[in-house]
Amino acid sequence: MSSTRVVVTGLGATSPVGGDVASTWNALLEGTSGVRVLTEDWAETLGSRIAARVAVEPTEVLERVKARRLDRSGQLALVAALEAWADAGFTGPAGEVDVDPERLAVAVASGIGGVTTLLSNYDNLLASGPRRVSPLAIPMLMPNGPAAAVGLRVNAKAGVHTPVSACASGNESIALGVDLIRLGRADVVVVGGTEAAVHPLPMAAFGQMMALSKRNDDPAAASRPWDKGRDGFVLGEGAAVLVLESEAHAKARGARVYAEVAGAAVTADSHDIAQPDPAGLGATRAMKRALVEGDLAASDVVHINAHATSTPQGDVAEALAIRNALGDAAGSAVVTSTKSMTGHLLGAAGALESVATILALHHRTVPATINLEDPEDVGLDLADKVRDLPQGDIAALNNSFGFGGHNVAIAFRSA
Repeated sequence: MSSTRVVVTGLGATSPVGGDVASTWNALLEGTSGVRVLTEDWAETLGSRIAARVAVEPTEVLERVKARRLDRSGQLALVAALEAWADAGFTGPAGEVDVDPERLAVAVASGIGGVTTLLSNYDNLLASGPRRVSPLAIPMLMPNGPAAAVGLRVNAKAGVHTPVSACASGNESIALGVDLIRLGRADVVVVGGTEAAVHPLPMAAFGQMMALSKRNDDPAAASRPWDKGRDGFVLGEGAAVLVLESEAHAKARGARVYAEVAGAAVTADSHDIAQPDPAGLGATRAMKRALVEGDLAASDVVHINAHATSTPQGDVAEALAIRNALGDAAGSAVVTSTKSMTGHLLGAAGALESVATILALHHRTVPATINLEDPEDVGLDLADKVRDLPQGDIAALNNSFGFGGHNVAIAFRSA
């Protein structure tokens, strides 16, 4: 294994609870829900009529002409990437601090890609014929469109990648970025995830799977991981981006470091296309491997930002996996699910929750899991209120799991 250490030097986000990292973090600490009732006519026929849209429209941040050439998922990714790039101390296409473009890579994931562009252009085709299909439809709808947009903006020439592994995509982009740096293929990698799928078809499809909450009369209380009254997840949208660097590169330019990505592990269940392995074996392996890779003991983990989406089966399976991965130390880690406030951002979820995990380490504070009124007895220390973390060298895990049996665990070490 490479001895190269990988650190996080920049963070960016646009989420259902905030238009940037600072507002998102403050909202998470305040327990603010981003879930709202959908007001469009098409939502009236759906079983679940609630969703978590971004708090700030991307067109309020991006130049409108350029924004129109991107699918909404690409717009959100670019908003988050620009914030992360500037937060890391870079500005302009290649940065005021010298960054060799051939040592700069991008890995921005999406679970579904440009689904709204695809479906709107299909509607145009049926209604008015092929001349009403946008000539930009293909670059807008392709899943690698957001990553390409970010790569063009920062002038990345060491590779532009798009992991697609359902709801594990965002964290898999982080794992890929770590590998690229450790393998010596890049010094800086812009990683993250984006999703914009609040649309009639995805909403109907998830509804047919009985995956979505139907708590339409109380949207803020709909996402309730580990609560006995949970009835499904709430679909969200947004993007989060992190700037990863080799520790040597970050030190050479005097960069501020938020945390170290100590370990990143990817496994697969090979159990079912949509249901998690009830024994949580793949998830357990991912967490254990992330700790081994990071040279961390289970007792070093003081916090876990769980995947916990508020589904009856998934929340319990993950809790079992955490207990199996950490053993006797499982009860000592403060566990939370920020999806209780943001909803489930699918391919962007892991990236946004990694940002929250990093900030929890950085500020030594864990956001609460809201709506945890009648918790399941899962044998974990669930954060039903904001909690403090100890000083000193500490570590945290962020889990992401996706349809298809994808499991990704990222282990962060405090800076």
